[in-house]
Amino acid sequence: MRDSIRVSVESDSEEASVHVHDDAGEVATDGVTFRFSIDGADVTEADTPSDEDTSTRAHEGSDDGERDPRYIAPVTEIPTDSTLRCTAVDGNRTTEIILRRERDAGVFAWRNSCPHKPNVPLDPGDGAIIDDDRIVCHAHGARFECGDGFCTAGPCRGDALDEIDVEVRDSDVYLSDERFAACNLPY
Repeated sequence: MRDSIRVSVESDSEEASVHVHDDAGEVATDGVTFRFSIDGADVTEADTPSDEDTSTRAHEGSDDGERDPRYIAPVTEIPTDSTLRCTAVDGNRTTEIILRRERDAGVFAWRNSCPHKPNVPLDPGDGAIIDDDRIVCHAHGARFECGDGFCTAGPCRGDALDEIDVEVRDSDVYLSDERFAACNLPY
C-alpha cells in the first residue's frame, strides 16, 4: 500500500487514531485490539515498518554515519506560520503529528487530531491554519494555544491537543516522546 490510511477506534472512555502504511495493522484502545487487513493480507504477518518507511535520511551530524530514527528535520524547516506533518512510529502503530516553531519559545508537536472530532486532522495536508498565533481547526473553528495546545475557543474549549515530545539538539529537531521509536520524514 503506497498511501497511508487513517484508522480510528472509539470506546466509551477513549479513542485511538493511527495512520497505517501497510496492508494490515491494528489499533488498540481501552485494552481492546482491533486487527484488520486490506486485500486479504494476513494480519498476523504484518511487518514492522521497514527502514524505508521510517526515517531514511541519515542525519549528517551523526558520528558513526548511522541514521537516527528519531531525527525529524533541521529546526529551520519547522514553520512559524503553519505546521509540518510527519509520522511517529512504534512497531506497526503510526501516529500523524504536526510541528510548529515559535520564534522565541522553541518547537512544539502534537497529534494531528482535533479533540472535538479526533478523526479530523488539524493539518489536512497543506499546513494548519494559524491565526493570531493559534492553531485553528479547519472543520470546527476551534482555536488552540501553540505552546500547551490548550483550546481557547470552539466546541472543545477547555480541552487540549495531545502533546508529542520533541527536542532540539544542535539545530535539529528529534522525536523524544517515549511512546514512539522512530519518526518518518516530514511530508
